[in-house]
Amino acid sequence: MMANDDVLAAVGPRLRALRQEHGTTLAALSETTGISVSTLSRLESGQRRATLELLLPLAGAYRVPLDELVGAPPTGDPRIYARPLRHSSGQTILPLSRQATGLQAFKHIIPAGPRAEPDPKTHEGYEWLYVLHGRLRLVLGEHDLVLPEGEAAEFDTRVPHWFGSADGEPVEFLSIFGRQGERMHVRARSTRS
Repeated sequence: MMANDDVLAAVGPRLRALRQEHGTTLAALSETTGISVSTLSRLESGQRRATLELLLPLAGAYRVPLDELVGAPPTGDPRIYARPLRHSSGQTILPLSRQATGLQAFKHIIPAGPRAEPDPKTHEGYEWLYVLHGRLRLVLGEHDLVLPEGEAAEFDTRVPHWFGSADGEPVEFLSIFGRQGERMHVRARSTRS
């Protein structure tokens, strides 16, 4: 079994090979994904570490499952073997679904540590999340919310957003993300009387 560093080191050559197979340039790929040409070049050369925020749009552009970018061999086994991705904030993100387009599921693990300063980002899509453990701080536009265990939220990811621990303790949450703006509808209470 390959170590995470070995898996990440193999991403660059795989990205270059995919781009060449698709006959596209870095400039065209940049336009499609919104990732700068220099970042794409550094990813392909191994000078930039792959993160979920970079791999998701690339998987979508190439129409391949995320695990194909990080080298998971197809086995025919229906179980999903999550290969953790480390975010620059220290957060670990485990892909729970294989599809490169449509709705994608992830488990996020935020380690204990000092409270981070919010750095909201935007991107195309729609997200639904559910807190499994701990207290999640969600900065969403002008709102600064704390979601305890068992609470859910959904939002358009074009609204500036950021996640972190509300109190410096570990947090685990699930997210379902749709790049094309798919909405997941959740019924809050029964319609029966």
